[in-house]
Amino acid sequence: MKDSYLVSVVIPTYNSEKTLAKCLESIKNQTYKNVEIIIVDNFSTDETTEIARKHNANIIKIKAIRSKARNVGIWRSNGYFVLSIDSDMELTSKVVEECMNLICSDAKIGDVVIPERSIGRSFWVKVRDFERSFYAGTEIESARFFMKDLALKVGGFDEDVTFFEESTLPQKIEKSGYNTMRIKDEILHHEDNFYLLKWLKKKYYYGKTAWKYKARYGKYGKRQMSLYRRFELFFKQKRFYSKPSLALGVIALKSLEYASAGAGYMVGRMKG
Repeated sequence: MKDSYLVSVVIPTYNSEKTLAKCLESIKNQTYKNVEIIIVDNFSTDETTEIARKHNANIIKIKAIRSKARNVGIWRSNGYFVLSIDSDMELTSKVVEECMNLICSDAKIGDVVIPERSIGRSFWVKVRDFERSFYAGTEIESARFFMKDLALKVGGFDEDVTFFEESTLPQKIEKSGYNTMRIKDEILHHEDNFYLLKWLKKKYYYGKTAWKYKARYGKYGKRQMSLYRRFELFFKQKRFYSKPSLALGVIALKSLEYASAGAGYMVGRMKG
């Protein structure tokens, strides 16, 4: 019966030609075949739209930030379930199948977390992958697979929050009384274009709406935002000390991120 359910994969794009083909191929190669692809494009000026057409994706053109683009994709999708990913992500072959097996096994499961790996050659990407490995099963991870009707019922993603925006919909679903579960199959997040300065500028930008996120999502949000909580997850595991260069990189990166986001937080709070 579960094979009869259509799954809509929603992907916001903007000048995503370098990674989109690999992303779309990974959807095509899923063991679960009843899938449609929704591309919500922010008027790309490169070959993004042409790549999407070659892969028979449904294309929506809209000028919108990522959270609104995700919502538009959900609203315009035809699926019973929705998977929300980014254009630089590659799905391992059983991701959709495993999500379907899990969410169809219990009516109280409202969304599903998919583990992520950072893929790339640079030192900082290896640092990010090492960092991610300590978040398994914690509040730092956010679900990406949902029941469409439930996502719409709770209002989708918050469109005025960029800080942890991917977490806003899962938290609404959990607050409405549903459970979140986690599969083992992974998303590969291709980050070869990771540049530290550009990343820190993003963190500053995201930090401008952190005060809104903190106000709306209470203790859960505070734990997500807490630098102490992050370092606790690292320091309490012996595995963290097994790779000294990566461990030092994680400490340096998180410190810089929190400084950048903190500066954005103060600016956003004053303007808000």
